[in-house]
Amino acid sequence: MLRKEQNDLLTQTGPGTPMGKMFRLSWQPALLASELPENECPPVRVKLMSERLLAWRDTQGNYALTDEFCAHRGVSLWFGRNEENGLRCPYHGWKYDHTGQCIEVPSEPTESGFCKKIKLKSYPLVERGGVLWTYMGPPEMQPPLPEWEFAVVPADRSFTSKRLQESNWLQAMEGGIDSSHVSFLHSGELNKDPLFKGSKGNQYNMGDMKPVFEVVESPGGLYIGARRNAEHGHYYWRVTQYVLPAFTMIPPRADHPVHGHFWVPIDDENCWAWSFDYKVTRPLSEHELTAMHEGKGIHNEYVPGTFRPRQNKDNDYLIDRAAQKRGDTFSGVYGIAMQDASLQESMGPVVDRTKENLVSTDNGIIMARHRLLRALKAMEKGEIPPGIAREHQQCRSAAVVLPPDQPFKEAAKEALVVQAGKEHATV
Repeated sequence: MLRKEQNDLLTQTGPGTPMGKMFRLSWQPALLASELPENECPPVRVKLMSERLLAWRDTQGNYALTDEFCAHRGVSLWFGRNEENGLRCPYHGWKYDHTGQCIEVPSEPTESGFCKKIKLKSYPLVERGGVLWTYMGPPEMQPPLPEWEFAVVPADRSFTSKRLQESNWLQAMEGGIDSSHVSFLHSGELNKDPLFKGSKGNQYNMGDMKPVFEVVESPGGLYIGARRNAEHGHYYWRVTQYVLPAFTMIPPRADHPVHGHFWVPIDDENCWAWSFDYKVTRPLSEHELTAMHEGKGIHNEYVPGTFRPRQNKDNDYLIDRAAQKRGDTFSGVYGIAMQDASLQESMGPVVDRTKENLVSTDNGIIMARHRLLRALKAMEKGEIPPGIAREHQQCRSAAVVLPPDQPFKEAAKEALVVQAGKEHATV
């Protein structure tokens, strides 16, 4: 468990907070590129780490991420006119370019130069892998563009979605590194979901309900190894990657696409759950893409016109008690993503970690918290936190079967980093 002050430190990400500073020092996914489909399209409201922003695209195709509110009297520029290389406030006509610079104040003489003194807060917004990424930290500390493998493979080999999760980012992320719940919460889906079924590893998941966790530090975060018994005295290892502050990659199953998440704070009580699937050596099949669009695997269905899941706390996640009793699905909630989200949201917006009773299978979560707390202390001394360097992003998860005398960190060393032209190690 954590002390209250530690819990607050890790869960609060607004401007001026230590955890907020850590998030702001690396590129974060902000929108899907499809949300700004063409030049001069309508702007999109964006809230990240408690900052209310506006994303838009000008006449020349420049992406913009600026303060949502006009510098004049605070009108939301979401109502603005996207015209002629700028966004014009409909109230009094003040106009801003894609950098946030005011370029026209109709009521003031041009020769006064007044508009040159007005500039909205703005952040860079760049497209990579079908995602629009932003960097919200000091300009002089801006790192190179993100190099996560899913974002740099050919477009037909990768699929990304996002959903609103109504909980703090940390409890969402902790679900992403918790391999022990799979044998319970997702047991009904392992052999039914089209993006999971058919893996030999599913048998090991269900055959050994008491995984042993070994957690090892990596340059960017942690290797979280969950060990289960396999045949002939061997061990089945599922090695999850956790890269600070909020990237998790789930070990693969059979030849299915590999998937993982970013958990990006909206504010202290909500976050974006970004979910990606990709293959290295082949395009995603029609069957796989259809399943992803239908909310299978780690994806979900939406309330029309939103990124809020169709199953949500207002309808009790459409829980089916009869299916729960029959064993069709362990929790009565359908879909892997929403099984996780329903329980994480049930903890409340920010779970009180002072009341926890942790066990050995929580070692990954315990170590992740320690890694974050240490990184925050180091950051106070001027050190750059893990997860920003390019080599920290060149990571992979892995599923392997090993003899009992082989430590997973050594035996799976090559499988845990990007290998050009090679698929992930999978079972």
